Amino acid sequence: MASAAPFAKMNGLGNAIVVADMRGRADRVTPEAAIALNADPATKFDQIMAIHDPRTPGTANYIEIINSDGSKAQACGNGMRCVVQALAAETGEKRFTFETVAGILTAEEHTDGLISVDMGVPRFGWQDIPLAEEFRDTRMIELQIGPIDAPVLHSPSVASMGNPHAIFWVDNDVWSYALDRFGPMLENHPIFPERANITIAQVTSRDTMTIRTWERGAGLTLACGSATCAAAVSAARTGRTGRNVSVTVPSGGVLAIEWRADDHVVMTGPAEWEFSGTFDPATGTWLRDTESAA
Repeated sequence: MASAAPFAKMNGLGNAIVVADMRGRADRVTPEAAIALNADPATKFDQIMAIHDPRTPGTANYIEIINSDGSKAQACGNGMRCVVQALAAETGEKRFTFETVAGILTAEEHTDGLISVDMGVPRFGWQDIPLAEEFRDTRMIELQIGPIDAPVLHSPSVASMGNPHAIFWVDNDVWSYALDRFGPMLENHPIFPERANITIAQVTSRDTMTIRTWERGAGLTLACGSATCAAAVSAARTGRTGRNVSVTVPSGGVLAIEWRADDHVVMTGPAEWEFSGTFDPATGTWLRDTESAA
């Protein structure tokens, strides 16, 4: 086995996360390692958050985000909260600036243990999401599932929170839709050249909503931070809610989303540590020398 790297199995409101400590190393977590690690029920995850040495002055670390299918992700808000909790416990620091492929972001652990992540500025231009063809108004695009005269889902809002998102608005309970069936088709629809995260959203008041998400490269998830942000800003953009909203995710947990006046989206919620161990970043083999929560 190659030099083992420490990891922590964590979750952000049920979003299964592996935080891998790759600091001081030149290698990367391979797609093969991600797939192998995900195949083990004990370490099954939605995303790996690989912490690398900083690339840019003024940042604490470079964070590489890897989906369970081995593909790369540009953003993962729940995973960033896990990274913050892990590093705060190690260093005693409370404020962090990170670099990801999507850009620079800041995060903070509060005294109550909740963690806020500045997810940056949402993008709504069709080229920025991106879409395969021009839509002047991305608050609603032409896309549907089901019969043309009685579609099951239709006319989603689309946005980028570092990665592509489509939000389908529904009046019924979000659990009444077969997202496990529709999700793969919509994720891979030709309109999304980089695939997309697919969310079903029900607005329940001017400041509350409930969502379910099929996550690009990961499938059904108990929580998706960037999808929560995309749904919240799209709800405000279409007049369904205000710019501060509490979003209930499939785990039953709630994320607080603030779309600030400077257009930055701040997500606040918890993170939870489960156990830790070491693994081979090349193969995904891990040693069960773990320490776990009681």
